[in-house]
Amino acid sequence: MAETRIRSGIPGLDTLIEGGFRDKTAVVIVGSSGTGKTTFSVQYILHGLENGEQGLYVSLEESPEQIMREAELMGFDLKKYHEKDLFFIHLKGKNFKKMIEEQLPELVKARSDYQLQTRVVIDPMTPVIWATQDKLEQRELIGKLFYTLKELGVVLCTVEEHAKPGETIGEDVLLPIYLSDGAIHLEYYPIGGAVTRTLQVLKMRGIHHREGVYPYIFARGVGAVIRSAPVAASAAAERSHKKVFEEAYRTAEALKAPPTVLAKIRAMSETWDYDYSPEEALQIMFDTYGLKR
Repeated sequence: MAETRIRSGIPGLDTLIEGGFRDKTAVVIVGSSGTGKTTFSVQYILHGLENGEQGLYVSLEESPEQIMREAELMGFDLKKYHEKDLFFIHLKGKNFKKMIEEQLPELVKARSDYQLQTRVVIDPMTPVIWATQDKLEQRELIGKLFYTLKELGVVLCTVEEHAKPGETIGEDVLLPIYLSDGAIHLEYYPIGGAVTRTLQVLKMRGIHHREGVYPYIFARGVGAVIRSAPVAASAAAERSHKKVFEEAYRTAEALKAPPTVLAKIRAMSETWDYDYSPEEALQIMFDTYGLKR
């Protein structure tokens, strides 16, 4: 029987990883500041909430209120799920070792008894790495953190990278990459007044993942859209962006797309400020949600 995959909720990503994440795995999103790691995390957890799952957001820096405010600026409404299906653990300034070894196992056991499908985000995990300089203790803390939280479902965690010149991957993130089941590397390159962002799947255990480097963009209300496959040019490329969005919206309605998907298309339409046609991003959206045009 085919293994059930957990959809990421990030348009274009599942195409690269055979349909989604394997359940009860830990996936690390590595990148420097400005690559959009938190946006990826919010998209992942919100996709579950929109589809009847629960979410656990472990914050090691920002407060839940700040996270929800910043998500709102990106066009995501987390507040309506707060304390209903979305729960936060804010651990700034606390003893990570005690939390990981004592408090988290108790929490996970209590939630596991309800057999609820739960998406877990740790954003960022960097403070756990910085909590001790001892590599063995770092390994024990990270390993225990992954092992414990994977009992709930897929764990998506972000790690801040501080790569030195000439490094392909920063030395400070090698340990979480090694201990994780999957690792995704985000990079950005300022070119003149523009920024090019790219994604690469470094590993995904048990999955035959694609190995290229893929550009991605951000669209308000949708988040990151991975340009994971070329889209054939069409007559739509010659129309105005507004007409492309209107046609896509009508098509999505005819295909009985969920209200959440329609809202994402509308949000893209209202905030699209790229020079090129949105046709490619919209096609990726349709493919992500199984809408065949």
